[in-house]
Amino acid sequence: MASLLGIDLGGTKTLIAQYDDETLMLKASKVFPTHAGKTYEEVSIALLSQIQEMRLQDTIAIGIGVPGFVEASSGRILTMPNIAESEGKDLRSRIATETGVPVVIDNDVRCFALGEALFGAGKGESVVIGVTLGTGVGGGIVIDGDVFRGANGCAGEIGHMLLVPGHPPYSTPNMRGEVEQFFSGTAIGKRCTSARNPSDFLSGSECSFLHPAIYEELAWFIVNLTHAFDPSVIIFGGAVGRALTQHVQKIEEALSNWMMPNVPFPRLIISQFPDAAPKGAAELARRMIRHS
Repeated sequence: MASLLGIDLGGTKTLIAQYDDETLMLKASKVFPTHAGKTYEEVSIALLSQIQEMRLQDTIAIGIGVPGFVEASSGRILTMPNIAESEGKDLRSRIATETGVPVVIDNDVRCFALGEALFGAGKGESVVIGVTLGTGVGGGIVIDGDVFRGANGCAGEIGHMLLVPGHPPYSTPNMRGEVEQFFSGTAIGKRCTSARNPSDFLSGSECSFLHPAIYEELAWFIVNLTHAFDPSVIIFGGAVGRALTQHVQKIEEALSNWMMPNVPFPRLIISQFPDAAPKGAAELARRMIRHS
């Protein structure tokens, strides 16, 4: 039996997991701090050290989910907003050269969506959308078990969809009015300055004045996703996404006011799958090996 490494490289922490290459059963995992504000060089050196610590002699491939935009054809990182000096870097080749093991790299939320679609709450569903609400808003679309990337690899960049064009909910030079400006953790911190952290706005009373607006805005967002992709399920992850657990009913009530008649609602699920992203990355690595 051989093994795979699946990695979720986050802005503040990195989860590395070992999986059996046949069953994708989890063998072991470890969380390492990423240290926000570090440069690409510092992060990549630390990541290589962590990989060498976690890899086994029988590791045959590595899959890495990164918090940014990846060029699908080359695996080159186009941008990682939380990691400085990362634009244009070829992390895939660097890790492969240092380890002697083939590497595949993709966006972390695509890996999350694939993990949920194949092994989690979306298992057996034909169209699954994974949404992470954290510092920003990310998305991954899985259709019939495959990640949908679009013609140019931009599919799933749902945080940049326009929600209220030209009218963000706070003063900012960026007047796009895009999704990230409404219910990302960063946006919530600007809309409710008393929130101690992004998830507090849903669990405490300090920001309760904001809840009705958030329900409506999430409903608009879900309506747009539904009419574009007709998903059977939308799965929310990330710190803010997981904080929606007690509010799904309110969001569904708002959704009923905006969905077109006779259009089925997608099921809204809060992720309970802690290693969805690294498992999705490991699945991409497994497919790379099988198709090589």
